[in-house]
Amino acid sequence: QVQLVESGGGLAQTGGSLTLSCVASGDTFNNYHMAWFRQAPGKEREFVAHISWTGGITYYADDVKGRFTIARDNAKNTGYLQMSRLEPQDTGVYYCAAQNRGMSVGSMVEKYPYWGQGTQVTVSL
Repeated sequence: QVQLVESGGGLAQTGGSLTLSCVASGDTFNNYHMAWFRQAPGKEREFVAHISWTGGITYYADDVKGRFTIARDNAKNTGYLQMSRLEPQDTGVYYCAAQNRGMSVGSMVEKYPYWGQGTQVTVSL
């Protein structure tokens, strides 16, 4: 099964940008759909963006549309989340998640059996 490791989190100012990476190992990356979720302190984990195993289908949570871009490079076994025009409400731990490409996916946490350990993103005023 696949193992996922996120990186790229850190501190950004409002209006700034960060790019998160998710490196997959243990299995062929293009066997999996991929998604990003985030969790703010005291809140439930929420969906951010999804990308199909080919990269041909993407969708986003409404509050990040136009600001975040999900991408993947299957040759590098890496997924990305490019975040721009960051806002304080984007603060949280960001998680990479994966689901086998033959399975249905969506915006629910339960749809993804494989998770990374998370990377902290903090956006200051």
